[in-house]
Amino acid sequence: MTTMRRVVVRRDRIDVEAADVPVPRAGEVLVKSVVVGVCGSDTHAAHGTHPFVPPPYFPGHEVVGVVESVDASVEGIRPGQRVTVEPDLPCWHCKMCTSGRQNLCEGLQFFGCGYGQGGMATYFTLPADRLHVVPDDIDDRTAVLIEPLATPVHAVRTAGDVTGRTVAILGAGTIGLLVLAVCLAHGAARIVVTDVVGSKRARAVALGADASVDAMAPDVVGEVRAALGESADVVFDCVAVESTVSEAIAMADKGGTVVIVGVPARAVTVPLPLVQDHQIRIQGSATYLPEDFAESIDLLRRGAVRAADIVTATRPMDLVAEAFALSASGEHVKVLVAI
Repeated sequence: MTTMRRVVVRRDRIDVEAADVPVPRAGEVLVKSVVVGVCGSDTHAAHGTHPFVPPPYFPGHEVVGVVESVDASVEGIRPGQRVTVEPDLPCWHCKMCTSGRQNLCEGLQFFGCGYGQGGMATYFTLPADRLHVVPDDIDDRTAVLIEPLATPVHAVRTAGDVTGRTVAILGAGTIGLLVLAVCLAHGAARIVVTDVVGSKRARAVALGADASVDAMAPDVVGEVRAALGESADVVFDCVAVESTVSEAIAMADKGGTVVIVGVPARAVTVPLPLVQDHQIRIQGSATYLPEDFAESIDLLRRGAVRAADIVTATRPMDLVAEAFALSASGEHVKVLVAI
């Protein structure tokens, strides 16, 4: 078979088009896609609001597939194995890569985000070192959460140990709920989640948050602090707009840490005198590293995150535009596309 189907996101529409099946180069693997998650970055890019991924682009970095064939030089991966993708594509030569921080590679490319291929296609190729074998006891709907869960794992690790600490999470979408799960698994003392949507706040409480606060409340900072019983030791901003960054700093005041997990659409202004004088740490968190994927797989195997709590809709590839619309609607957590 020499032709396949793939999704392309254009500025005014989302299409399924015919394309040639890619041929693995040295060190690469040909994978047949099974199921792909629609990420918030996908919908932002489709709406022209992602700062780094302008359309047109080939989406799909939250992908589970089956190895179709491997280049002769590949070891450790064989046809028939289920795999998921670690989609950052480092150069492996810059100082970030050589110091073990390849997620910050100075020449980074990203599969499914502005790269020449994405997982929303019948087939794709990637270097073997970008693939993780999915354990047999993790089903496909759960395995598709490995990549999105790795982002909160990395964010929590970057924040420092949250064990016994008070945590605020701004935004109860997919990433916010997964940050919640990781903080619970790491033994946070008390967690409060904010969101503008009541059903999302209710879901956060059902999944283990100690309290939720309406993000549109006149004194959201005061309500979060009251619910925590003190200032937040760590605030995870999964929204990353100017208002939430300012709220996060106020919640963490004094001496707290604010972790920016969401992808900001544009620059924001922060109360810098407060940050300096009250010794508030503002920490960016960028994607993940292999150890974050390992912990993500372990958390899923232990049931710390269940697909039934996160995956709220699935659509076939022919209805990919509907899948994107559902994902952007605010009424779903994680929407999948079945290839």
